[in-house]
Amino acid sequence: MKSLSLLFLLLLAGQAFAHKPSDSYLVINSNAGNALIEGRWDIALRDLQLVLPLDQNGDGTITWGELRRQQRNLDATVLPTLTIEALHGEQRHACALNLTRLQAIDHVDGTYAALHWRGDCQGPPEQLAVGYQFLFDRDPSHHGLLRLEQGDTTLTAVFSNQHRNQLMSTDAGAQWQAFQGFIRQGVHHILIGYDHILFLLTLLFPAVLLWQRGGWQPAPTITGALTQTLAIVTAFTVTHSLTLALATLGIITLPTWLVESAIAITVALGAAANLVPQLFPKRWVMAFVFGLIHGLGFASVLADLGLTDSGIFLPLLGFNLGVELGQVAIVLLFVPAAYLVRETVAYRRVFVPVGSVAIIILAGVWLAERLSGA
Repeated sequence: MKSLSLLFLLLLAGQAFAHKPSDSYLVINSNAGNALIEGRWDIALRDLQLVLPLDQNGDGTITWGELRRQQRNLDATVLPTLTIEALHGEQRHACALNLTRLQAIDHVDGTYAALHWRGDCQGPPEQLAVGYQFLFDRDPSHHGLLRLEQGDTTLTAVFSNQHRNQLMSTDAGAQWQAFQGFIRQGVHHILIGYDHILFLLTLLFPAVLLWQRGGWQPAPTITGALTQTLAIVTAFTVTHSLTLALATLGIITLPTWLVESAIAITVALGAAANLVPQLFPKRWVMAFVFGLIHGLGFASVLADLGLTDSGIFLPLLGFNLGVELGQVAIVLLFVPAAYLVRETVAYRRVFVPVGSVAIIILAGVWLAERLSGA
């Protein structure tokens, strides 16, 4: 049990350092009665480096000059991975897209290239069919988040390796497809959010135990374990949903390095509570308070999409539902397995303390890394 727990945490640590979420942000502006459309496509420099040799001198830093020298290649090789067709009745016209301007801008997770473009659709579109093929051959986990502005209407969608084409329409079918896309994005976001997963697991480690006579003892019934689990998960859900909404709407804005560093601290404290549980008698209170911080971390994806009040409800609801579904999946996998082995010495006296110490060490490394990048 000891060696297996250490191996699990080492593998998790390796994944955490090796992978960062890959998202791009696409905005399309279309005006009624106008055949011309325009937009902006923000792509992380670390993603562009996978398809173009941006860092030409190999010093590990991409300068504005290096990015600007690739403008012609961006127009010739990257922009064509985005296709737009204008639908007018039964007619379909391909919109010819051209790069008009290039910028380097900052998002919450680093520097992005902002590709400003214009398209001629040969006629005013009633609907737009958008195809997205960027980076999936290099990173199948990549996602593209789309916001379409049509007059007073805002439509949203999410592109993934399995969903590369979107029909942007106000009909119920298209809106349901968009809603499903944000659910999948929420599930994806929590499953690659290793710090969120570890925090939740630290709270669940003792959910099948009781602290008695100076040590962890197995919970006598499944009812008690489920009650404690429900209290923890409910508290965490309520507060991270609140700050997710507030941060997405721009009501709360904090520097990314501060939020991510605070999340690392919550992970360490959650694990420390397993070693000195008498100092943290009510785990649901910890989940309630620290959930406020984790909600700010979840919000980074939607905040960069730049949604306003009129277009925020559907993406926010779908994304939050996806996060909850991912969280429920983790609980359903871990808690029954932990309950089955709760009476073993290996779980109570090896897995919980050794796993908690390993998580504290990992969280400390995360904290140092995030503070150094502030």
